[in-house]
Amino acid sequence: MIIEHATIKVHAGQGAAFEAAVAKAVATVFPRAQGWMRASLLRCIEQADTYIVAISWERLEDHTVGFREGPLFQEWRGLVGPFFASPPAVLHYEVASA
Repeated sequence: MIIEHATIKVHAGQGAAFEAAVAKAVATVFPRAQGWMRASLLRCIEQADTYIVAISWERLEDHTVGFREGPLFQEWRGLVGPFFASPPAVLHYEVASA
């Protein structure tokens, strides 16, 4: 399992709409993606317009190839992209220790 960690800054005052868009994507887009396991949305306390989207995938390629290079990525970006104040910073992690 890998965890995709995307730090996203949204336009000021658009947090609630962004959160609704992510919830819609989790309910309608991600369940159709091969290797998708779960997603969490975290809102920063100190910077209310900053979020982390943490998505668990079975394999790195499920995200980097299967999702990112397929039509579901366009659906995801269509839902959440209008809220981005800047491009997301995306990194991938694996469990090092439990």
